[in-house]
Amino acid sequence: MKLSKRVSELPPYLFAEIDRKIAEKRAQGVDIIDFGIGDPDLPTPANIVEMLCIEASKVENQRYPSYRGMPRFRRAASDWIGRRFDVEVDPEEETLALIGSKEGIANLPIAFINDGDIALIPDPAYPVYRTGILFSGGVPVEIPLREENNFLPDLAAIKEETWRRAKIFFLNYPNNPTAAVADLGFFEELVHYARKHEVLLAHDNAYSEVTFDGYEAPSLLQIPGAKEVSVEFHSLSKTYNMTGWRIGFAIGGKNIIEAFGRVKTNIDSGVFSAVQLAAVEALEGPQDCVKSNREIYSHRRDILVGALRGIGWKADLPKATLYLWMKVPEGFDSRGFTKELLERTAIVVAPGSAYGSHGEGYVRFSLTLPDERLEEGIARLTQTFA
Repeated sequence: MKLSKRVSELPPYLFAEIDRKIAEKRAQGVDIIDFGIGDPDLPTPANIVEMLCIEASKVENQRYPSYRGMPRFRRAASDWIGRRFDVEVDPEEETLALIGSKEGIANLPIAFINDGDIALIPDPAYPVYRTGILFSGGVPVEIPLREENNFLPDLAAIKEETWRRAKIFFLNYPNNPTAAVADLGFFEELVHYARKHEVLLAHDNAYSEVTFDGYEAPSLLQIPGAKEVSVEFHSLSKTYNMTGWRIGFAIGGKNIIEAFGRVKTNIDSGVFSAVQLAAVEALEGPQDCVKSNREIYSHRRDILVGALRGIGWKADLPKATLYLWMKVPEGFDSRGFTKELLERTAIVVAPGSAYGSHGEGYVRFSLTLPDERLEEGIARLTQTFA
């Protein structure tokens, strides 16, 4: 059977490929230590799990949920944005429930991209920005993120014609994979360009709560006028260790959310109501786990960076995210070094080139593995390369 052109042109999904390689090695009896995928090893807090169990047993929650998200969840999400970023959000017209932010990111371009339209994506970047554009018939245009610019796009270097033709600009700060951060000054400049050229800013803010050393990540929506040209994606996955629950939300201008909601109501049937009510508990309940997560990841970050530096590799201390973005040692490219680690130490990392051509020369380590496995991985690296 002949595949569609869109599917035929898609590369294999990065993390599916990593999973396949891990499975192959484990089938051979190899003890793999996986620094590849950013899936928290920490449990979902008990109060959230208990709420799910209570609500899942109620018959009224076992029917089709609200397409846009139940009012209770949308209110909790908009109130959380208000408390966290001091941004006023209308839960009825400016908030939309998502089946995880990945789903929302993939479906957003359908509402705004026609065949042949261009959309801007950072390079390197989370792969779903590109695939969402391709599925909608758009043409992704890569905007390089370079170390000398702190992995921020050089907005002034983007050609006027590119700005004029662009329909969407995807961004992500705190950033995956580079762990870079952006300040309100950068967001202000970004909103200026977007308003001038009528470009929709799609900001993936999934890591806003995974921050270290007193750093607090901002929201794009804190910039005056940003809401008119922006949609911001938030996820409960990393903040509350809920990756498998598949729930997030989008916040943006009324017209943007209305169009986005029209797409989603024609594609999916919403998020299981019990999951939405458990998410309300997460957003409104005790926030101890958020602080605890930060402390755990910060501790792991410090240990891993210290070990990598001890080997002689260049590793910086990130201010946010679950990741370390490291230059590969001299003499290697990204995939070559990834293969070297796998074959010699049974350690998996993500090659930077899998996130885009400007990710070449780097690898990404995830901090989402228990301390004992982290220490075992460090021991293997030190014994092999130090």
